[in-house]
Amino acid sequence: MSEETKKIKLLIVDDEEDFLNSISERLGMRDFDVTTASEGKLAVKIAKKGKFDVAILDIRMPGMDGIQLLQILKKKHKFLEVIMLSGHGAIDSAVEATKLGAYSFLEKPYDFEKLLEVLKNAYEARLKKKFEHDKKRMEEIEMLRMGSSPMAILKSLMHMDDDEK
Repeated sequence: MSEETKKIKLLIVDDEEDFLNSISERLGMRDFDVTTASEGKLAVKIAKKGKFDVAILDIRMPGMDGIQLLQILKKKHKFLEVIMLSGHGAIDSAVEATKLGAYSFLEKPYDFEKLLEVLKNAYEARLKKKFEHDKKRMEEIEMLRMGSSPMAILKSLMHMDDDEK
């Protein structure tokens, strides 16, 4: 896939099927690569298989709610940015989600142009975090290269790689 055809990969999780279909169709027409899930447990399974750039999560869902899902996704996917949606303007939920690493919180019904702007900003934040992380790793590798034997370098690289998994 060339850089020109690369799409931002979104995971959208919401228990309201009509909403899920509508938002995924609208974002798909805007050239996002959209994957959907109607429940938290399914979203966790999907996220294990695919690398997503941004997730959009409903806060209130039966079973695993959006806050629980946010915690799992942020723990397992450190560069994933998460946008929380709620049809129930709960300020305490927004504060909790932000403390747990959510990039943004939007209320339903959402303004589509506002959502697009937040998605763009979340993706840029993801790229910045990833760039800073990669830059730090390259500096660590450069330091290793300067003062270590080939086997010591290899062992250190293997350890660094394990930390990424």
